[in-house]
Amino acid sequence: MRLSFAGGRASVLACSGAFVAAALLSGCGTTEAGLEREAARQLQARVLEVTQASSENDPAAALRALEGLEAELEAAQSAGQISEERRRSITTIATAVRADLNEAIAAAEKAAANKAAEEARIAEEQAAAATPPPAVEVPVPAPAPAPAPEGEKDNDKKDNEGKRKGND
Repeated sequence: MRLSFAGGRASVLACSGAFVAAALLSGCGTTEAGLEREAARQLQARVLEVTQASSENDPAAALRALEGLEAELEAAQSAGQISEERRRSITTIATAVRADLNEAIAAAEKAAANKAAEEARIAEEQAAAATPPPAVEVPVPAPAPAPAPEGEKDNDKKDNEGKRKGND
């Protein structure tokens, strides 16, 4: 008895609680149905806890309430307040509800992990965009000396020649 997630997690959880409630409420209160009135009242209170937690979209709380229901079921059977057939019927439904709740918890954890990973990726991208790239210094070549004008070159030669003659 598996439920699909087609209607969303909230509806799955609500349906899970409803299945447990239906299992307990059908024929409650008569010893012919395999369930004594006091045991039925106790189990119905536990079913209400599961249903409320499910309708509040809290699968962890619903799972804890389901564990309480199973403990009450065990106690009722030990006290002879519930038939073995009725206990098996309720346990089968509770097992299906537990599987749905575990799936809902796993899906919520996966969604939270995916969201955290996406937020980390976005933060990393924003940090990278906000940090300017390192400055790369490109050496600027020194300007080449400007060539001397033609007239100055001749004067330099003449000055040098005159210096030599005087020294001779």
